[in-house]
Amino acid sequence: MSTKAITEFWRDIKPIENSFKPDALPEVYVKDPANSDERYFVPMSETVFSRPIWISPQRNMWADILYSKSAGLVNRHYHPHQIFAYTISGKWGYLEHDWIATKGDFVYETPGEGHTLVAYDYHEPMKVFFVVQGPLIWLDEDGNGTSYYDVHDYIADARAHYEKNGIGAAYVDTLFR
Repeated sequence: MSTKAITEFWRDIKPIENSFKPDALPEVYVKDPANSDERYFVPMSETVFSRPIWISPQRNMWADILYSKSAGLVNRHYHPHQIFAYTISGKWGYLEHDWIATKGDFVYETPGEGHTLVAYDYHEPMKVFFVVQGPLIWLDEDGNGTSYYDVHDYIADARAHYEKNGIGAAYVDTLFR
């Protein structure tokens, strides 16, 4: 029986040797982060959790899976920078908009937007891949800033959560790039 690839024509291509430049960091690979052990999901509120999958302290950025098992609320907040979101499952939106995101939907949030993120009660949990740049400015019910939450707060919360549940605070450092 022949083991030569028929459709995977690239099987015989030689991989690049020394593919990383001398000062480059390796990629971050996290297997199926949206469906991983729930201990990896850091509480963002009483009803919504975040699984960090990439963190850049220098850029004040992170990528995560936002997760809620049922109806949930993050908080009112404002973004001075852009945000990207891709819906993996569930149903979510902002009280300030007329759209509701479900599986497969993409959202680009422009800098300068304030909103109230909610997860709807739905037959599957809300799981959204977010790329967050810059701080979240927490808002009161009138839309006035009350405090902020940036990458350093995110790192501190994740370290405390992972230390408490047996994963270990140092796990967070493996996500830094």
